[in-house]
Amino acid sequence: MATARAPRRFCRCACFCTENLYVARYRLHVRFQGEQQLLRDYGRILRSRGCVSPKDFQELLGELEQEVERRQRLGQESAARKALISSSYHPARPDLYNTLQDEALAPEFLAAAEYSSSPGADLEGLLQRLETVSGEKRIYRLPVFTAPFCRALLEELEHFEQSDMPKGRPNTMNNYGVLLHELGLDEPLVTPLRERFLQPLMALLYPDCGGGWLDSHRAFVVKYALGQDRELGCHYDNAELTLNVALGKTFTGGALYFGGLFQAPSALARPLEVEHVVGQGILHRGGQLHGARPLGTGERWNLVIWLRASAVRNRLCPMCCRKPDLVDDDEGFGDGFTREEPTAVDVCMLT
Repeated sequence: MATARAPRRFCRCACFCTENLYVARYRLHVRFQGEQQLLRDYGRILRSRGCVSPKDFQELLGELEQEVERRQRLGQESAARKALISSSYHPARPDLYNTLQDEALAPEFLAAAEYSSSPGADLEGLLQRLETVSGEKRIYRLPVFTAPFCRALLEELEHFEQSDMPKGRPNTMNNYGVLLHELGLDEPLVTPLRERFLQPLMALLYPDCGGGWLDSHRAFVVKYALGQDRELGCHYDNAELTLNVALGKTFTGGALYFGGLFQAPSALARPLEVEHVVGQGILHRGGQLHGARPLGTGERWNLVIWLRASAVRNRLCPMCCRKPDLVDDDEGFGDGFTREEPTAVDVCMLT
């Protein structure tokens, strides 16, 4: 009798609680291990950005200590929210919780994915089926979802937003939006999108960044509106690759801007601005520095999928740039690390 295969266990790197803590008012990511280390490593730049009085510094310490505590509780609290939503939430669009159908996807996206999966497919052929935003930065764009699907997903997201269900922050920089695994849309929507469509595309576009080895993801929707989050500071993603799809609604401003890879000197010397187009997705490397300009009017909702390859990140954590110090995580995909031996795959190079 065959034995069922145990599900893969994913982990986090211990640096999650100490590295890349974002301080919005000073527009700065910091490493935090205590007061003296913070003052030694960031005192000068903090003073240059307005943290000048003892009161300012004590308020900053309090914020960082709260953020560390929040991150330490994150897995447990996320699991509790997911369980409550699963048992008590009544969707406006229950059809979205069925397995992703081709009818939800733009014809251009289907054609590009079908080509990428065909025998003899190569990068040159794929580039004829999508828009190259920047060959130098390896940023691409193509339609992903149909307009009716974008409207349906927005209807569901707004219904959830207005409900009394608990809501987690999408990430450490955005305050408004939805974590798709908590809402229950990971398995029916994001996993088949990654496995059936994005994997073959990314394998051709980014073979050196784990594009052919994608085995987990983190997906969330972010919302920008007047009186809420309006812009996003410069950062890089905890991912090998990223898909960012504009879902709507009607808005002005809020363009993405891209620099170089975060490891490179003067990575933001000549940023490239890219306007959002509803239904279209922007593909880029996770290590590409980027941010969002201030929203002018309206509301902007974007689906962001961080695509991860344990074959790459098991060698080097992209957030602390060290061999990962693994911590077991019982919640979903963790941060995409596994305890398996790294696979022989070429890693993303500075280009």
